[in-house]
Amino acid sequence: MNQKELERKIIQHYQGEEKMMILVFAQWCVNHDLDPQNLYAAAYPNQSSNPALHEAMELTVSKEEAGEITDETLLGVLSLFGNDDLAFVVTEEIRKMK
Repeated sequence: MNQKELERKIIQHYQGEEKMMILVFAQWCVNHDLDPQNLYAAAYPNQSSNPALHEAMELTVSKEEAGEITDETLLGVLSLFGNDDLAFVVTEEIRKMK
């Protein structure tokens, strides 16, 4: 495998992992009766809508069907991808729930 192919595979892997992180975020929101698009917009007010978030929303299930996603799991996943602004907004929502 040459350097370009290796770079392409690494990028594809990262993008796949990033989509999983977005899905975890979206499902956590559904599980807590929160709108993921509103939370995302609060974290990133200068960004337009996120197409990956729209895709993830189509893959979420009802909170009755979903498994539990702990707050710690979500915050850990967000930190892995450097989504500190979104983690801050999520942390604020967690505080409101308690």
